[in-house]
Amino acid sequence: MSCRQALSDAEKRAYIDAELCLMWRIPQRTGLEAAVSRFDDLVKAHQLQANVVHGDGWFLPFHRLHMHAHERLLREECGYTGAQPYWDEEADAGAFSSSVVFDAETGFGGNGVGADGCIQTGPFANYTLHTGPSFENVDHCITRAIDDDASRGSATDAVDSCLALPDFATAWPCMEGAPHLGGHNGVGGEMSNPISSPGDPLFYLHHTFLDRVWWRWQQQNLPARLSDIAGYTTQEPPAGGWINATLDDELNMYGVIPNALIRDVMDVTGDLLCMEYV
Repeated sequence: MSCRQALSDAEKRAYIDAELCLMWRIPQRTGLEAAVSRFDDLVKAHQLQANVVHGDGWFLPFHRLHMHAHERLLREECGYTGAQPYWDEEADAGAFSSSVVFDAETGFGGNGVGADGCIQTGPFANYTLHTGPSFENVDHCITRAIDDDASRGSATDAVDSCLALPDFATAWPCMEGAPHLGGHNGVGGEMSNPISSPGDPLFYLHHTFLDRVWWRWQQQNLPARLSDIAGYTTQEPPAGGWINATLDDELNMYGVIPNALIRDVMDVTGDLLCMEYV
C-alpha cells in the first residue's frame, strides 16, 4: 500500500463532474420505484435491502461491492478516468466542520442551513433526491448537520482498535461501530440515515474510507483473511432460524451491475475489483 495522496483541484473537479453526470444526465436503468437517475439506482440498491446489509456479516462485503458499482458507473457511463477517492477521516476526526471536503468550490459544498437543513453551497446544492428519507420515496434536498463531536468516531485510536482484533467475527462489528458511525453522524442529515444515506455523494468517500480500513485489517494476515467471513445474513432471525454468512452468499445489486458472491469481493486486487489503495 502506498502513502496517501491528495487529489489536485482538477482531479476533484473531474470526480465531481462525473458524479453530477450520474445525477443529471444518465437516466435510471433498473426500473426500481422512484428511481429517476443512474445515481438513484445506486441509492435504491442500498435502500431496498438496508436491513440485511447492516448489522450482519454482509455489511462490509456488500458495501465494498457498492463502492465498486459506483466507480464502475462513473467510469463506464460518465467517462471518468480517475479512481474512487476516499476521505481521510482519521485526519479530520473531531474537526469535520473545517475539512476541505466541504469546500464550496473544490469540494462537496457545506453544511445544511435553516430549519430543513438543506445544503445551499457547492455542486449538489440544488439537487433533488427521489429516494428517502429512510424507506420513503419523497422528493427532498440533500441535508447535512455536521457534528464535530460525533466525527471523533473516525479517529485513529478507534480505527486502530478495530485493526488489532484477531478475526472477522470481532473486527466487522468494530468497524461498523465507531469508524462507520463517525463518518455518517459526523456529516449528519441524509448521511445519518442508515437507509438512504447514499443520497449524499459523500457516502461514497466515507464508505471507501471504511473499506480501506477493512483492507488494512485483511492485509495484516494474508491470505488467511481473504476467506475469513462470519456473522449472520440478517439483522433479525428469519422464520427458519439464523443463517450464517458464507463466501458463497450472493450480494444483490438490483441490476445496477451484476450480482457477485462474497468470495468475489474479499480480495480488492482480485479479478472483479482489480484495485489498489494508495
